[in-house]
Amino acid sequence: MALLTARRRRSRWQLALGAALSLLACVFGAQAKVADYQVKAVFLFNFTQFVDWPPQSFASAADPVVIGILGDDPFGPYLDETVHGEKIAQRTLVVRRWHRVEEIDACHVLFVSRSEAGHLDEIVAALRGRSILTVGDDTAFLKRGGMVRFVNESDRVKVRINVDAARASGLTISSKLLRVAEIVEAGGE
Repeated sequence: MALLTARRRRSRWQLALGAALSLLACVFGAQAKVADYQVKAVFLFNFTQFVDWPPQSFASAADPVVIGILGDDPFGPYLDETVHGEKIAQRTLVVRRWHRVEEIDACHVLFVSRSEAGHLDEIVAALRGRSILTVGDDTAFLKRGGMVRFVNESDRVKVRINVDAARASGLTISSKLLRVAEIVEAGGE
């Protein structure tokens, strides 16, 4: 009887330990994902400093630089907090969110969420000819016409850039940004 009770206690303890370890893995996994998007928010802000838009991208000298998110927002408050109070060449920065590409009006840097991966071809086609730096982290993003892709390698966020796609939209990316990025040929990755 005592042996049976000890086995039950050990079995309950193993279950409790397994549940606790699973919970910790979820918490740390979620924290790692949040930390990734905190870093990506800073990258989006920095892109505004290392990309030149043609003058017609702004209706007036007072227009803000708009960082947009299309689809589900993985950043939470981090992107808003990152750009709050910042200016680029005397222009304020604002963050806007859209659920459909047709809603996008003024935008300069657009993060295309993974929730939109099934519509990426339509999104790229709808934005063709507009000077919007498209950024994403879906594995096929650059192959399908995106300009900048976030890649997680060795617990670091890295950047791959399709310079040809950016040029085709009238954007000029600074050599300072290109030095720290991996350059990808059009349609490749």
